[in-house]
Amino acid sequence: MSDTTIHRSDYRPPAWRVPQVELEFDLDIDHSEVQARLHLACDDGEETPLQLDGESLELLEIALDGRPLGPLEYRLHDATLEVPGARNGSVLSTRVRVQPAANSALQGLYLSGSRDDGFLLTQCEAEGFRRITFFPDRPDVLSRYRVTLRADATRFPVLLAGGNADGHGALPDGRHYACFVDPWPKSSYLFALVAGRLESIRQDYTTADGRAVEVRLWAEPWAITRCQHAMDSVLAAMRWDETHYGRNYDLAQFHVVATGDFNMGAMENKGLNIFNSKYLLADPDASTDEDYAHVEAVVGHEYFHNWSGNRVTCRDWFQLSLKEGFTVFREQSFAADMNDPTLQRIADVTRLRQQQFAEDAGPLAHPVRPDSYREIDNFYTATVYEKGAELVRMLAGHLGDAGFRRGCELYFTRHDGEAVTIEHFLAALGDANSADLSPFLAWYGQAGTPQLHVESVYEATEQRYRLHLSQTTAPGPHAAHKPPLPIPVALRLLAPDGSPLPLRLHGEHAAQGTDRVLLLTDTTAEFRFEDIAARPVASVLRGFSAPVALHEDSTAADLALLMVHESSGFDRWQAGQRLARRAFDELCGGDRRIANTAWLEATAACYADPRWTDEPALLAEFLKPPAELELAQSLSNWNPVAVRTAREDLLMRLAETLGAKSLRARHALLQSDERGAQNGTARARRRLKNQLLALLLHVDREHALALAQAQCTDAPGMTDRLAALRLLVHQQADAAAAALLAFQQRHAGDALALDKGLAVAATIPGEPALARVQALLAGPHFLPHNPNRVYAVLGAFAQANPTGFHRADGAGYALLAEQLLQQDRINPTTAARLANAFAGWTRLEPVRREHLKDALLGLSQESGVSRALAEMLARLVGPA
Repeated sequence: MSDTTIHRSDYRPPAWRVPQVELEFDLDIDHSEVQARLHLACDDGEETPLQLDGESLELLEIALDGRPLGPLEYRLHDATLEVPGARNGSVLSTRVRVQPAANSALQGLYLSGSRDDGFLLTQCEAEGFRRITFFPDRPDVLSRYRVTLRADATRFPVLLAGGNADGHGALPDGRHYACFVDPWPKSSYLFALVAGRLESIRQDYTTADGRAVEVRLWAEPWAITRCQHAMDSVLAAMRWDETHYGRNYDLAQFHVVATGDFNMGAMENKGLNIFNSKYLLADPDASTDEDYAHVEAVVGHEYFHNWSGNRVTCRDWFQLSLKEGFTVFREQSFAADMNDPTLQRIADVTRLRQQQFAEDAGPLAHPVRPDSYREIDNFYTATVYEKGAELVRMLAGHLGDAGFRRGCELYFTRHDGEAVTIEHFLAALGDANSADLSPFLAWYGQAGTPQLHVESVYEATEQRYRLHLSQTTAPGPHAAHKPPLPIPVALRLLAPDGSPLPLRLHGEHAAQGTDRVLLLTDTTAEFRFEDIAARPVASVLRGFSAPVALHEDSTAADLALLMVHESSGFDRWQAGQRLARRAFDELCGGDRRIANTAWLEATAACYADPRWTDEPALLAEFLKPPAELELAQSLSNWNPVAVRTAREDLLMRLAETLGAKSLRARHALLQSDERGAQNGTARARRRLKNQLLALLLHVDREHALALAQAQCTDAPGMTDRLAALRLLVHQQADAAAAALLAFQQRHAGDALALDKGLAVAATIPGEPALARVQALLAGPHFLPHNPNRVYAVLGAFAQANPTGFHRADGAGYALLAEQLLQQDRINPTTAARLANAFAGWTRLEPVRREHLKDALLGLSQESGVSRALAEMLARLVGPA
């Protein structure tokens, strides 16, 4: 294998294209054979020899234009097949053998589940198709596929591939076949097949343009009854895309398949989506309210890819955010329309701050469009997905709803059937609106989170309010100086009574409404507002209008006023988070209690306000300060134990302010009405109820633990059961061991539910976590070949348990390093993703930092590690 770094600047269009592909599969668990006929076209006068990618393939036959080739007529080396004799119009035929059961990397064709009951499937994004047959495996080679599958009819009664069904029947010796034709050209990463014992549910759908579509969701027999929510989500996504983007589905069938063994969350293969079961199956007893939301969102995401990724795809993998960032934005918009838009925005921004901001601040920082990579699988990151979505949101906000819709229409029409770049996307949006969006391209090429600084001066005599904005972005290993970016800053000014003020900028003849978006394009800028009768309170970056870190000169009283009077629920929450952060800083840095008092009083006022009765889920979010990992991001000498202690102190102060009596009464009221319903109102009430229980723990521990024990036993659904179990286990209550055992016994046959219980055990705070995780790794439930199980144990421990993983003695780092090497031999993708847990090491306090650095250096000196893990280690160690 080559370790060559791939650079975006080296891109060249493919010399050879493959307009038509014919594939024939003879499928079996241990050995499957693949016959491929590639119809070739050459665009450079045949000066470049035909080169095809191929990994882990046993070449059995090769022929050119029907003539078998001798050993001297082709070259097979370094995962490349070269055929010098190929000409424009030639047909290259190959027959290869692959080993699905031995393919633990879960890329290409592999076995999911056991030999007796499992099924065969493929995963080709990003470079898995080269593990199926020899091919120019790059996204800018678009082909039409005809696929024939053959297999034993008893062992593999269901045969599926992308495209439309085109015949099936029986074969001798108990075998059968099925054919599929995809009329739309697609990249090789979008190829898929599935073969096995599966059952399905079906729904017929008629598109807005009158096309009849058969929608089928497939799963193993034990899981098929848990697919109805996903089916409802598919139908909702199809209608939503028609309504909001004018995009109709374009095949006669749409298949979705669930598997328990998958590296990703899901995959948008044309006409045959494949999902990690975690994001497709749902029922109240085994799935939380969060699971239901994830299923709906991910189903929408993969369906929306049919246009933003399939019909219009990316030219090269550097453009990955062209399809992923855009589609995440579409997914988030869909989820907001289907549910509560305020809660959805809170979830989106929280995820960005906790995951992407941390990525931007560490050694794994990279632009949304990277300049180079060794393994593209390492760049399926929060930066590409979440920050990429925020960039699309900025563009949509800049153009307005109608303008963005016009731009997307032009983009899809202009580039249908093409592989394009981010520049093409910006050009289409701009051309449809007579706007130059090229300045926004800089966002895609610059790593790091811009720091937005806001300073204000009120001039009472002139009744003028001056707002000074400035931006900086910290230098990184690849850029000592980072130029300013265009930052849209949504703004509202509130009067002392909380009412919004009409806004007239200096030079304007009249006020232009109460809401403005100020575009900061330089390092600094000042905006002067006239006719402001009293010192206002600025609500800055409303709706989180740009993915920046905000530093403002608002007082604690200002933020408290915003918490109570902002009309936007999201911005009330955002003000509360900023104020809670200041309260945390006070606890960490001194004896002042100005922000603490303001946060506690404002939060208590919201808690007591009867208007919040109709917004229980939002109130629950108000009662949570930022998470430990988010609070730690701005600390240069991060001590996880100190951060947790200060945050727990905040929660205790809040609980004392609200009062044990009030918490007990309100929790009891919500508990008595709980019936396990799956509507929005029931989910919102559960969210508040469980947050109240967590607060009650700080002021009435014994009563809270008793409530948790009863809830864990009697809860009508997984949301309450898991919340209570987590509280018992993390508090090391006397009933914790019995509750955890009962949970495991109840869900022993349900891998996804069992994952939840294992994650709870792996995230017990503090030093006890290490021994608990070691026991889990040695126990009967740990499955090292299953990514979901690995993430439930090792991922939860290393990435979601800062006080357990970051032990002062470095034992957590040693355990993860040992497990990374073992996992790397099984599944390099999983190992590389787990290595992300080391990304924050440069911000740790010195003792922990040295322990983690030693673990990283030891790993980087290991020989024989995969390319994926080697690249991650090089990036992690490099900046030190």
